[in-house]
Amino acid sequence: MYDGIENLLSQMTLQEKVSMLAGTNMWYTVPVERLGIPSLKTTDGPNGARGAGGFTQGVKATCFPAEISLASTWNTDLVERVGQALAREAKMKGAQVLLGPTVNIQRSPLGGRNFECFSEDPYLSARLAVAYINGLQGEGVGASIKHYVCNDQEFKRTSISSEVHERALREIYLLPFQVAVREANPWTIMAAYNYVNGIAASENPYLLTDILRREWGYDGLVMSDWLFSVKSTAPSVNAGLDLEMPEPQWRGEKLLAAVERGEVEEATIDASVSRLLQLLVKAGVFEHPEALPEQAVDLPEHRTLIREAGAEGIVLLKNEQHVLPLQRAQLTSIAMIGPNARVAQIMGGGSAQVNAHYAITPFDGIVAKVGDRVTVRYEEGCTNYRLLPLLDIGLLLAGTEGTEHGFAVEYFNSSDLSGSPIWKTVSRTSELTWFGEVPEGVNPEQFSVRCTGRFTPGETGPYTFGLASAGLSRLFIDGQEVIENWTQQK
Repeated sequence: MYDGIENLLSQMTLQEKVSMLAGTNMWYTVPVERLGIPSLKTTDGPNGARGAGGFTQGVKATCFPAEISLASTWNTDLVERVGQALAREAKMKGAQVLLGPTVNIQRSPLGGRNFECFSEDPYLSARLAVAYINGLQGEGVGASIKHYVCNDQEFKRTSISSEVHERALREIYLLPFQVAVREANPWTIMAAYNYVNGIAASENPYLLTDILRREWGYDGLVMSDWLFSVKSTAPSVNAGLDLEMPEPQWRGEKLLAAVERGEVEEATIDASVSRLLQLLVKAGVFEHPEALPEQAVDLPEHRTLIREAGAEGIVLLKNEQHVLPLQRAQLTSIAMIGPNARVAQIMGGGSAQVNAHYAITPFDGIVAKVGDRVTVRYEEGCTNYRLLPLLDIGLLLAGTEGTEHGFAVEYFNSSDLSGSPIWKTVSRTSELTWFGEVPEGVNPEQFSVRCTGRFTPGETGPYTFGLASAGLSRLFIDGQEVIENWTQQK
């Protein structure tokens, strides 16, 4: 039962306060059960609510058009409706804060996360951010506008220093955040990985205190980006970074010791805890503290909204001789050329990725539209992939017997597949990721995985196999080792 922020603060020990300033369990804040303080759940956006599962294996979710597509609509009313729908999706995943929108500026075509940002134009980004946040928070789900600030390129994203003159900083990079703070008041702001003019964004007092708090009057919570954003203990807390996510790397016992050494005032800790408690109040978790099971509900009205937003986001550069729209009565054949014609490339990867309810390729969509009367032909042309495409799951059967499509996956609580499997499952994709979540009983600090499947080629010919991994890996075909990344990873 909620008993007032000041009252709760007065009853908390220093250790309890410090514990709340870092996350737990990847997506959750730390509860204090003794005082009835519940945990708050966040989930990745910005174009869907993925939930707590992995990037590709979690509970299915609705995938909305990426922000770069939404920006191409120039339609704030539409973006606000998308925000409202995303709030409902976040609630289905039991989350109170959606990690979006992304308002970094598309300054280079090599920006790895350009697709999840609105635009290269700060004014357009600002107007759409306000609409997105108003839609989301109007339905009772908090936004986390990100990444504050100048996190606009992929090269050394977690360590590079963005050197920016004051005028460019104000007019280009800060503007979307400033307008969003003043007009939509996002419940949270996410600090970026990078440095700005030599000081980490997560411990930059000029950005977090002078501009955000004092100049703009922001009174909400500032959280870190996940894993590599926080670079220090005392400087980050003193600069105004309230919450380290997803777990204490620089907080916890390190922060407790910093307070005891006099490097951080307890009043500073109280201010951050107070902002976190205020977020819990806004999110309504004191009234409804129970953790809800994640749901995969494919709502027809959300499908309709996705289609509307996707269609309006299409930009037609030329329509010479008025070829479009196609007149079916005059068509006998259609040629589709390009590598993405038969790939349902509906989103980018990383933290914006969801396990979509459905995906339709342009080829399949056109075939379904024109029916049997029109011949549709396809030619790949060039390729556009950096890594080899994933295995076609339709050509892959799990394990050594049976008819289920996918990979048979076995987990071992050892680094070398020794011992008995702890967990067995079937994966419907050959892209496996573990981002803070592992099956029950599996040791997250040390485990190994074996995937087994039977691949039947669709046609005879030479085949190239690839294997990419963050850890050690190796690939066997018919018992013969063909890729060895186990002793010397490449």
